[in-house]
Amino acid sequence: MERHERRAYAIAVGLVRDREDALEIVQEAFLRVYRGLDAFNGAASFFTWLYRIVKNLSIDLMRRPSWQRELSESSFDLDGDHPLESAVRGADPSDLLLRHELGERIQRAFAELPPYHRAVILMREVDGLSYEEMAHVAGVSKGTIMSRLFHARKKLQRALADCYRDANGASDEPGSER
Repeated sequence: MERHERRAYAIAVGLVRDREDALEIVQEAFLRVYRGLDAFNGAASFFTWLYRIVKNLSIDLMRRPSWQRELSESSFDLDGDHPLESAVRGADPSDLLLRHELGERIQRAFAELPPYHRAVILMREVDGLSYEEMAHVAGVSKGTIMSRLFHARKKLQRALADCYRDANGASDEPGSER
């Protein structure tokens, strides 16, 4: 549990965008792991199995009619205990403001993605899973994973295109030649 708890929490909070819900999901996931340990056949890595449980619990929660929350401002605000706080001490205030605004835009764009697109971004970009591991976790083909990842990245790119233009002082699309 100690080895995988932080990653499981990161997956859950990335999907459900709420710290308390993510904690409950992780607790439930480890409970299910404990109860189902006899059924674990080792066909995939333990983490892949845990990842799938966390992902499914997160999606189940998001499907509930009662679960229709907006990302709250306080959910991801930096507080005094945040590990990134020391990294921003002494930085240029205008740079910090720009970074904070960009961070908020990225969070909003990410939150607007459908759960299956958020999941593939998290699996690939945050957890570094291979396409095969992602396919196993999601229960779909490798081609479906590749397609979902492509479309998720394109949606994020479109949602953040104006940020890119503002940062570079250009009116071109991201990745285009000037």
